[in-house]
Amino acid sequence: MAKHGAVPDEAGGPGRAGSDSRPRAGAPLRTVRGKAKNEGPLALDRLIHERIRLGILSALAATDALSFNDLKKLLDTTDGNLSVHARKLEEAGYIACTKSFQGRVPKTEYSITAAGRRAFERYLDHMEALIRAARER
Repeated sequence: MAKHGAVPDEAGGPGRAGSDSRPRAGAPLRTVRGKAKNEGPLALDRLIHERIRLGILSALAATDALSFNDLKKLLDTTDGNLSVHARKLEEAGYIACTKSFQGRVPKTEYSITAAGRRAFERYLDHMEALIRAARER
C-alpha cells in the first residue's frame, strides 16, 4: 500500500497512475478552460488577488466613483492600509485618483480605469474557471 504523498508507480490499478486524473508530483499543471496559458493555471493577477485590493476593484466596478472615506468604511480598514493598496492599484493603472476640495475639506475620489476593468474581468473569468473545474471533480 502506498503511503500518503507517495508518487504512484506506472502500473495500473487503484491508487496508481492512470486511475486518477490528478497530476503526479512534478507533473506540469494543466490550464483551466484555456485561460492563462502563458502563465499557468494558478497564475492569478497577484496585484488584484490581495483582499483589500480585490475589495477596492469590486466596489469601483459597481459604481462610477467612491470617496476615500466611503471605501474605508466599506472595506473596514484603516487610512494607511487603504492608502497603500489604492496607490498600488493606481500605479498599475487599474484605478484613477482625483483630489479636490469641498470648501476647505480635501476630497479624494477613486474610479476604475478601462485597464482596471479589463484586468478585473480577466481575474473574475479565471476564478470562475477554477470554481467550475473544482465543482466538476
